[in-house]
Amino acid sequence: MGSDFKSIPIIDISPLLDKIDDPKMVQDKELLKVVRLLDKACKEAGFFYVKGHGIPESLVKEVRDITHGFFALPYEDKVKIKMTSESGYRGYQRVGENVTKGKPDMHEAIDCYRPLEPGSFGDLGKPLEGPNLWPDHPSNFKETMEEYIGLVRDLSRKILRGIALALGGPVDALEGERAGDSFWVMRLIGYPVSTDIPEEELTDTGWCTASKFSGAHTDYGLLTLVNQDDDICALEVRNRSGEWIYAVPIPGTFVCNIGDMLKVWSNGLYEPTLHRVVNNSPTYRVSVVFFYEPNFDTAVEPLEFCKQKTGGIVKYEKVVYGEHLVRKVLTNFVV
Repeated sequence: MGSDFKSIPIIDISPLLDKIDDPKMVQDKELLKVVRLLDKACKEAGFFYVKGHGIPESLVKEVRDITHGFFALPYEDKVKIKMTSESGYRGYQRVGENVTKGKPDMHEAIDCYRPLEPGSFGDLGKPLEGPNLWPDHPSNFKETMEEYIGLVRDLSRKILRGIALALGGPVDALEGERAGDSFWVMRLIGYPVSTDIPEEELTDTGWCTASKFSGAHTDYGLLTLVNQDDDICALEVRNRSGEWIYAVPIPGTFVCNIGDMLKVWSNGLYEPTLHRVVNNSPTYRVSVVFFYEPNFDTAVEPLEFCKQKTGGIVKYEKVVYGEHLVRKVLTNFVV
């Protein structure tokens, strides 16, 4: 869990993006400065903003705008791409169908995964097989989202290369058979205004009366990039003292955080931080969240060079990422 940070650090990653794929440049002073900042952020907060990420702000905003457009449709239109077990748990879910720690989250969403051909991973992958479900309206939805996914996927890969250096390993330590073929996930989430929440769906700890809420949790993958509305403070991160710190929207940045699989690979050098969403504003809020994950069939266990830095003691047992993900998916939804 994070330290007693009072704000989330901002990191200009442009030197990393320019040089991280050039083997001759991994000792560049500007790149190594970014690596040190990533190390500090991952150790102290588990969260950081990235600026200088190179993705056009016009596209970042368009992704949010068309997400707003979809959620503004009548329910009978949204449910045309309804999530079901037959759809590979892809598609639209109404408010309350996503569950965190046994309680319904007060948001609606579209869930997308890397397309998965039947039989790709045998019985393990079967629950998530299939293509993503895209709505007919707005008309540019599929094209825009697929362009965006390609860019944030490459951005995530480069940030993770920087994190590998920050951990003290080779630049490609988290690629290849580990996350070189990332089973990415993307959630498009809408938080209706507080007055729309039925009183009976509001409970005690971690849930705020008269607010639109997503329960406190850590992410169960590697690296998360959050594209949130610019004008609504809703994402909160908990420090070690139990204080909730706003991840205030900063135009031109993504909010990034690390997940459970990086905790295992780092043998606890980096730990994910609890976070939640509380929309107390009078405005509908959208967040487009991209999860850069391990390969579906990779066995995640502490890396040797991370074990050496933690006294040689293995703190976490091996987990096959696909098993971990499927177990979460099958218990996280009411469909």
